[in-house]
Amino acid sequence: MVDKDFGLNDVVQMKKPHPCGENRWKIIRMGMDIRIRCLGCSHSVMIPRKEFAKKLKKILEKAED
Repeated sequence: MVDKDFGLNDVVQMKKPHPCGENRWKIIRMGMDIRIRCLGCSHSVMIPRKEFAKKLKKILEKAED
């Protein structure tokens, strides 16, 4: 499995949109699980890292270091 290069505070696009209609998410916590926050309604979801990597479509904005 190729690990995509994502990091904390990156804005990503998932394969399926959130029910609020937004498809942009911000990574707010990383570890064994990854917590992402919807940029439309601010709802946050925690997903296991392996599942997150599978559902990730692309990285829209990289966080500035």
